[in-house]
Amino acid sequence: MTELTPALRLEGIVKTFPGVRALDGVSFTVLPGEVHALMGENGAGKSTLMKVLGGIYQPDEGKIFIAERETVMISPLEAKAKGVMFIHQELSLAQELSVAENIYLGELPRKSFGRVDWKTLFDRTDAILDKLKVGFNARTRVGDLSIANQQMVEIARALTVDAKAVIFDEPTASLTDAEKVVLFDVIADLKAQGVGIIYISHRMEEIFRMTDRISVLRDGSYRGTLETAKTNEDEITQMMIGRSLDLTRNFEHVQTGDVALRVEDLSCGHLFQNATFEVRQGEVLGFYGLVGAGRTEIAETLFGLRKPTSGRIFLKGKEVRISSPIEAISNGISLVPEDRKAQGLVLGMNCRDNITLPQVSDLRAGPFVAEGAEVAIYDQYRDRLAIKAPSWRAIAGNLSGGNQQKIVIGKWLSMQPEVLIVDEPTRGIDVGSKSEIHNLLRELAKQGYAVIVISSEMPEVLHVSDRIVAMYHGEITREFTAEEVTEDSLIQAISGISGDAA
Repeated sequence: MTELTPALRLEGIVKTFPGVRALDGVSFTVLPGEVHALMGENGAGKSTLMKVLGGIYQPDEGKIFIAERETVMISPLEAKAKGVMFIHQELSLAQELSVAENIYLGELPRKSFGRVDWKTLFDRTDAILDKLKVGFNARTRVGDLSIANQQMVEIARALTVDAKAVIFDEPTASLTDAEKVVLFDVIADLKAQGVGIIYISHRMEEIFRMTDRISVLRDGSYRGTLETAKTNEDEITQMMIGRSLDLTRNFEHVQTGDVALRVEDLSCGHLFQNATFEVRQGEVLGFYGLVGAGRTEIAETLFGLRKPTSGRIFLKGKEVRISSPIEAISNGISLVPEDRKAQGLVLGMNCRDNITLPQVSDLRAGPFVAEGAEVAIYDQYRDRLAIKAPSWRAIAGNLSGGNQQKIVIGKWLSMQPEVLIVDEPTRGIDVGSKSEIHNLLRELAKQGYAVIVISSEMPEVLHVSDRIVAMYHGEITREFTAEEVTEDSLIQAISGISGDAA
């Protein structure tokens, strides 16, 4: 690439927490007008490095340069004032405030006597929202927006300043395909303006579509930078985890048992209609479709979070009625939810208590919980699922994404389910942990569980599933075996194209 003055440069950054050297002399450079991917497994140091750059953490050693001028970031506001914007993966919005107030929080335009200039505030915000082509305005209460639209509000913050560098941390995790297109257009505009973009994502297809260069961290150390056009997924994976991964299609022949779950003509209002399918003991049934196709809603109905408007559910041949999660659990259905942090874990609680939470009332010794029984359950699933945590006392929110997901899976396996439903099993998880989760799901099927996997990633659903159900606009359009499915036929099925054309 042409020699340019870097938009930002980090030199020899060291950051240590008690017992952990999170960053070990990392150097990192972003040029103006480039999209630079930062990749690594969960726990590799990416988030820590970006928090140093964003003023959230102070480095123990090392220097930060913006346009080759050394600077110190003492707070996020300081970083923003110097042109560094951080679009967080975790939403950091005030739910009760308007979109405009969130975007300009701490920097509201003022009139005389310190009064807020509401007209200027709303006009500025609406101009930014017009660029993002969103369906809400400056006055909308943030708490009334979907998660995807709240993510767009986070992104809008980057357009309020004369940014030198913008950090995008898993920006598409909550976005629909249409919203991703808008985001990529915004990034292209920022790039054209000479802004340096740092793009953090576990989605390889986005990395190879969007970025100019890729830098890799492993175990807190810098492993190298490659031009995107001159590398491939396998080389990047090798740099990240030190080995290649098997993400080929699943052609494994399985020995299935009896039908564990059968659903007949199940409907839930306008969300999905006339869903009919079955899953057997010892198999993985994949559900694939676009966001809003009804996949998650089927899972939530089976788990008692939604009330069906019609249809029948059979477990091991016996018809059941499920009107609550308690009834679902008692009938042998467990659900690992799509959003593990908001729905699957109590982040401030330790690992043991998270795993035993659904059955804590059964572990009492008099008025107290039997700690020994809880620790025994944790130890069992720690070993079984290869959970990596310092001890059961570790706080779940401090674990990597892959280990958090294993905690949630362990929690529901400890309830001894007949049917395990896993919604987006590897969202926000690095490729190494993703492979572990895939292998775990296959192994659970071999142990006799009936496993349902809902995924937005085609390679994932092809890799883990024995059969695949395709959905479009609330309806099941086709069902495939692993042997017969092709990428083209699957795309046609989730796009509403007649199965006869496949």
